[in-house]
Amino acid sequence: MAFFEIKANGHYKRQLLTIRAAIIFFIVWLISDRFYIDNKAFAPLLAILCSFSSFITKPLHGFSKVFIPKFILVLGAPVCLLAVEILNNTNPFFDLSVTQCFFNLVWYYLVFGLLALAFGKIKPSCVISTVFFTVIGVINHYVLEFRGRVIFPCDIFAWKTALNVSDNFDFTPDITMIGACLFTFAYLFLVLLLPHEPKAKRPKKQISLAICAISIVYMAAFFNTNMMKSFGIYSQQWKTQSNGFVLNFTVSLKYSMVNEPENYSNKAILNIIENTEPVTSDNNPQPVHIIAIMNESFADFSEYDVPYSADPTPFLHSLSENTIKGTMYSPVTGGGTANVEFEFLTGNSITFLPANSVAYQLYLKNNTPSLVSQLKSLGYSSVAYHPYKSSGWNRTSVYKWLGFDKQMYQEDTIDPYYIRGYISDQSDYENLYYLTDNAGDEPLFIFNVTMQNHSGYKLPWTNLDRSVWLTGDMENRYLDADQYFSLMRESDNALRNLISHYSNTDVPTMIIFFGDHQPPLTNSFYEEITGISMDNRNTSEVLKQYTTPFFIWTNYDIEEKQDVILSPWGLGVLAMKTANIELTGYQEFLYSLMNELPVITPAGYISANGEVFSSETFFPITRSYEFLIYNFLFDDERQDNFFFLE
Repeated sequence: MAFFEIKANGHYKRQLLTIRAAIIFFIVWLISDRFYIDNKAFAPLLAILCSFSSFITKPLHGFSKVFIPKFILVLGAPVCLLAVEILNNTNPFFDLSVTQCFFNLVWYYLVFGLLALAFGKIKPSCVISTVFFTVIGVINHYVLEFRGRVIFPCDIFAWKTALNVSDNFDFTPDITMIGACLFTFAYLFLVLLLPHEPKAKRPKKQISLAICAISIVYMAAFFNTNMMKSFGIYSQQWKTQSNGFVLNFTVSLKYSMVNEPENYSNKAILNIIENTEPVTSDNNPQPVHIIAIMNESFADFSEYDVPYSADPTPFLHSLSENTIKGTMYSPVTGGGTANVEFEFLTGNSITFLPANSVAYQLYLKNNTPSLVSQLKSLGYSSVAYHPYKSSGWNRTSVYKWLGFDKQMYQEDTIDPYYIRGYISDQSDYENLYYLTDNAGDEPLFIFNVTMQNHSGYKLPWTNLDRSVWLTGDMENRYLDADQYFSLMRESDNALRNLISHYSNTDVPTMIIFFGDHQPPLTNSFYEEITGISMDNRNTSEVLKQYTTPFFIWTNYDIEEKQDVILSPWGLGVLAMKTANIELTGYQEFLYSLMNELPVITPAGYISANGEVFSSETFFPITRSYEFLIYNFLFDDERQDNFFFLE
């Protein structure tokens, strides 16, 4: 530390301090500008921060003894904001408004200030606060890289799911992470240069109480009033970095608290029930076996201008006999499988739940109405099968609450065959054959969530042929997309074998097949195949990224349909109606809703005549739907006779 010890006094000392600061400034600027070129503001800011170290001499005397430690404390919040936003792939100088920066800084200063009050010392409070925000920023950076969105409150409850698949991602620090950590390391170096604090020093009791009171009032106003709305700040769902990480997380936390809808009442619910028109199921044979397959990341990119070497899903496109098929608009894209399950099995759209919440983690409980309880009342036994770890998305509890008789996971898979470390679709379906063969003529409902196509798509090509790839100008530029489309070909081959198997059985069987969401390929890939910047899309263009294919197939005669559009909450209703299964009162309401608005997602609505609306658009029937969802999930006086078969 000899470089930082200047024993000269007076004017000569000030000159040496200034020269030393200038030397540090230019050395750090040159080095950081050479190796960190993504953000031009980074180099001079890091250089300024490092040059501050020149003015922390030991011991500190007079005014500097009071001013410099407090200045370092005040500097901590802006440094952490900048570091976290660098990790958030956001430039706060250009991407955030003054208002957004201000409300972000409030949260940073709350943490720094309250810890300073608690410890009565500047050094430990600065170190703990900085390490805390840096660790959160790094975790958020990985989530952003792997999932294409920032951390939301619901992700806290999904940590087991994240750990389950963590081995399949690359955690090598990138240049963005290195740059952000340089900022925090430089700041921590300044903190550690401060002299030792032998005693805790806190403001007067009245000042401390005033600071605590102001903090409590602010948080109460933040979470319990429309203060943020008045400043035009909402939870961002499309470009999730827009508010800045800490502000967006806390705003999303506010919206995770579910309140009773405006004008909601028991009388309103009874009125909706009374006015629901009865619906007659189709006059088809009733299947003995009903198999619902939600295929991980299964998507059809034929609507995009993608230069394939070959069609990834030729069998899917050829399927037409005894088939109802079309496009399902998922409530999520790139991830969030559990919310698609939730919509399909319960009939409830997540559109009317807090943004980015996960119902499986937060809202379900024992004896929840579902397709499972409906079919159980008609004599069907039920199996939930997911060939992966059981800890993901709270499934072991949720499947029990929904009424499944049996749950199966990767350890229950017979003779598993792996592709890229995940059980293949073909191996998955062979276990379905085993279940239905054992059931014989006994009614059976299987809900199967596959795993083969799970991200990431830069894994080794273990047991996977490079059967489909991008050509032309895109060739060899998106290797993750090449792997994904090759996986689609494997899924399509397994699908052909699945349909062939059940075509040759005499037991009446229905297969409901749908992808849960599109894959989390890079934004640059989507921008290239659409020709549109992700930030400049309209509702119709955004909805395109939420599409997946679906079909309902039977091994007996049904009326065939093409180009049907719906959402997961409607797919279950259509399947039960096609299967000649008695509908619940709720499903009868949903059927009438489908005839008016077949697509309802957080990204937008589509009417029966194809007109696109934003999700902010009001329809009387969506208000009724919102009321019923609240009654279904949260009201202690749930109308069970409407949601269950009598």
